[in-house]
Amino acid sequence: MMSPPIRTALALLLTLAVTTHVRADKPERPVRVGMIGLDTSHVVAFTKLVNDPDAAGELAQITIAAGFPGGNPEFPLSRDRVNRFTEQLRGMDVEIVASIDELLEKVDAVMLESVDGGQHLEQARLVFAAGKPLFIDKPLAASLEDALAIYELGLETGTPWFSASSSRFTPGYLELRNSNDQVGKVLGCDAYSQSRAAPFHPDLFWYGVHGVDLLYTVMGRGCESVSAVQTDYTESVRGVWSDGRVGTYRSIREHTGKTGLGATVFGTDGIVHHNQYYDYEPLVREVARFFVSKQPPVDPEETLEEFVFMAAAERSKTESGAPVELEHVLKEARQTLAGRSGKDGR
Repeated sequence: MMSPPIRTALALLLTLAVTTHVRADKPERPVRVGMIGLDTSHVVAFTKLVNDPDAAGELAQITIAAGFPGGNPEFPLSRDRVNRFTEQLRGMDVEIVASIDELLEKVDAVMLESVDGGQHLEQARLVFAAGKPLFIDKPLAASLEDALAIYELGLETGTPWFSASSSRFTPGYLELRNSNDQVGKVLGCDAYSQSRAAPFHPDLFWYGVHGVDLLYTVMGRGCESVSAVQTDYTESVRGVWSDGRVGTYRSIREHTGKTGLGATVFGTDGIVHHNQYYDYEPLVREVARFFVSKQPPVDPEETLEEFVFMAAAERSKTESGAPVELEHVLKEARQTLAGRSGKDGR
């Protein structure tokens, strides 16, 4: 039999081991996260993942602590849902506050969730001013000028931020970006997704961004020109990259029939098709990891280029599908933003 001193020592070691394990998953003070815009189903789905008592790994490092309802009475999907989702979060013990300023006093990091991308710039401006790490849910913005302004605010304030669709981190896609045994070097990609229109947003910005983000997940930066055509059934966008690679995005109108999410990747060693549908958990894990590390998993330069890509597609459609240079579209957006800043002093 063990002597009492030996039993005591073993018990202490076991307690220390258990405590160390718990602290690895459950820090004494997890990162307190606030949500701005409680008018999307994402806020409920994300909170369930993060605040689950059994959450482990990255999810256990953060907690959804407070939320500001926000909302836009002129945007039906916001107006008709904000109260319902707010009450659901209240029932999950998330503190509901009356302003963004009050929210920022209570949290360490922010998820900007407002379903209307047109609200994102002004809401993000307050978060950047406070220096809080920021995740901006899709879409980054409802115009290229607003997307550019958010990008520049991030640079000016030195605040870490990123924006991404859940498609980017859904299993199977990110692995195709770099050379691998199946594909080799990526030579091109054909991506597709459902594309819903929304008030105050260009055609692709609000929901098409899921598929465009997927295209960039595989292809990376470097698109130089875009041509696009739109019919009642679909919108097809063709991008030519600076190294000669070609990437396409097909938006599928939800009223036309079967929709989905997927990509066919063409490489030096093979052709691979993958069609896993959206999975929220990998995205939320990346957000949690970002809030702890302050290291964005997506380069804001890449996110900005995606919105230049979509803005160029809008221009091409008005010009009978003629190729449109991304550099020219971005230059015009910078000029417009400079003029806008001169008028309002920002």
